[in-house]
Amino acid sequence: MTGDTGWASFAGRFATDAVECIDVLAEPERLETGTWFVVAEFEGRTRAWRFTEVHDAGAPPATTWHGPARDAWTSSMDRATYEAAVDRVRAYVHDGDVYQANICRVLSAPLQGPAEPDARALAARLAAGNPAPYAAAVHVPATTGLDPVWVVSASPELYLSVGPGADGPVVESGPIKGTARTPDGLTEKDRAENVMITDLVRNDLQTVCRPGTVEVTSLLAVEEHPGLVHLVSRVRGTLSDDVVRSGELWRRLLAGTFPPGSVSGAPKSSALRIIRELEPVPRGPYCGAIGWVEDGRASLAVGIRTFWWADDGTGGVLRFGTGAGITWGSDPTAEWFETELKAERLVALASAPSGPPADPSDGASTGDR
Repeated sequence: MTGDTGWASFAGRFATDAVECIDVLAEPERLETGTWFVVAEFEGRTRAWRFTEVHDAGAPPATTWHGPARDAWTSSMDRATYEAAVDRVRAYVHDGDVYQANICRVLSAPLQGPAEPDARALAARLAAGNPAPYAAAVHVPATTGLDPVWVVSASPELYLSVGPGADGPVVESGPIKGTARTPDGLTEKDRAENVMITDLVRNDLQTVCRPGTVEVTSLLAVEEHPGLVHLVSRVRGTLSDDVVRSGELWRRLLAGTFPPGSVSGAPKSSALRIIRELEPVPRGPYCGAIGWVEDGRASLAVGIRTFWWADDGTGGVLRFGTGAGITWGSDPTAEWFETELKAERLVALASAPSGPPADPSDGASTGDR
């Protein structure tokens, strides 16, 4: 198997041979049959590629990954700019415009080598050095004649799953809010932030679920991941009959829940306005959604801990996003270092030379300039 005809993976499931690409918002009914891998960008564009060969195990072999130089990364916001953005959000909270807004920056580095690098190579490095429950990759080269995509993610966060339930199809979400290096580092601010976003996700799911079925099944669970810990909650509900039968399940689901609450804020409309004001570059697939949909089932991750590659016209650029949830209780310096914590291990892995995965403590730059 090669990547020439397109390749995708999600949480141990692999697919090859991409045969078509659709705009999900224009043709949501197409997702009801076949196997599709979806990439939704934070700004709204949502595409899906249909694959004809699907495998439950046995990833195709990867080539060698050649990452950018460790000092080549630059950031869309330097430390001073990011901390000023945190202060601006706190002012909006003080004025009653928002309770929380997630503010992100995008790291970028030129990537030398092949005109279009093999996403399998980076996916293999991340799988070895930073295994994640919702790890994903979608690479459909331009040579296929389809709309191309190149995304590799080590996401720890569930955006939406859809599957059968006792009383009808069930939708579930697993918002993450609260990050620290160890459990002892989690604060009351982290817990309050998680509860706030869990309530927002509960409200989002109520727009597509039967009344009375939406429930929080787990609150403030501590999950350990390589190099850090998260607070994670779970919310689920039974999809309403009109959503299931409408032929527009995915249009309705996305309209009610996208972008994910954990990477936008509350109220969501106010948070999105503030994000547009303060963030200088689009997030693209970072903070969007990545996953698969097949015959009434689905699993989509929030596109965090995510790399994406594109040719900007002068050469290939690899990008990676990192951010933090800002509330009145935020300290600008602490929030900056949270974005550093989330990026350091993965940027080190992506920057490392060929061979065994790098030790993230070696300190690949995350673009503080």
